[in-house]
Amino acid sequence: MNKLIMLRHGQSAWNLEGKFTGWIDVPLTSRGEKEARNAGVEMRGAGLTFDVAFVSVLQRATKTLELALNELSLINLPIRRDWRLNERHYGLLQGLNKKETVEIHGKDKVHKWRRGYLQRPPQMPSDHPNHPTQNPLYANITHLPSGESLADTLNRVQEFWHELIVPALLENKAVLIVAHGNSLRALVKLIENMSEEDIAEFNIPTGVPIVCEMDVELNLIDRYFLADNKKLEAAIQEVTQQA
Repeated sequence: MNKLIMLRHGQSAWNLEGKFTGWIDVPLTSRGEKEARNAGVEMRGAGLTFDVAFVSVLQRATKTLELALNELSLINLPIRRDWRLNERHYGLLQGLNKKETVEIHGKDKVHKWRRGYLQRPPQMPSDHPNHPTQNPLYANITHLPSGESLADTLNRVQEFWHELIVPALLENKAVLIVAHGNSLRALVKLIENMSEEDIAEFNIPTGVPIVCEMDVELNLIDRYFLADNKKLEAAIQEVTQQA
C-alpha cells in the first residue's frame, strides 16, 4: 500500500488578517509555526517517515516543511521545490481584505471567485509590481498566471502530479507534499475524481496532515485527517467561517 501525506502550511500573516494571499510571499505567524511543529509531532506519533518531500516555492510552505521535518528528525530529506504547488493566483484580489471585498462586490460574486471551479478573479496586469513575471524567482517560467480559477490551478498541479509524484509513488517512496489550500484541493479532486460541486465545499485547515492510502495502481483506498475529531472540527469550522 502506498501512502501520500499532504499538509497545508501553518497559519500565515494574511490568514490572520483575513486577506487574499495567493502568490504574495507572506510569512507564518507564531501560531502557524506552532501548527507546523505540531503537524510533525502528529506524523511522528503515527509512525510516518518519508523518502522525499515536495513543496511550493512560497515561504509559508517551505517554513512549514522545515519545522515539521525537524520534529520528524528528517532534516536531510530530499526536497523538491516547485512553483506548480503554489497557491491559486488570486489576481487583483491579492492583498485585499476578504470581508471588505464582500461588502464591495457582494457575497455571491466573491463566493464564486473563491469557491467556484471555473470562475477567475479579476486579472492582474502583467506590468503590476506583484505579477509573477516581475519576480526573478519565476524568470525561467513561461505562461505565468495573472489570476486563476481552481480549474487553472488543477491543470498545473496535474502536470506536476504525473511528472513527479506518480513516479515516486510507483517506486514505493513515501511522499510528503506541503502546499496550500487550493493547490491541495486540486490534488484531492484529482486523486479522488471529486465532482466540482463537492470540491467547492471541501475545506482544508492549516497545519493538519491529510493521509491518502492507495493501492499499487494508485487508486485511493482511504483518506483521513491526522487529528482528533474535536480539533479537526474546530479547524474546519474556522476555514468555513472565513469570508
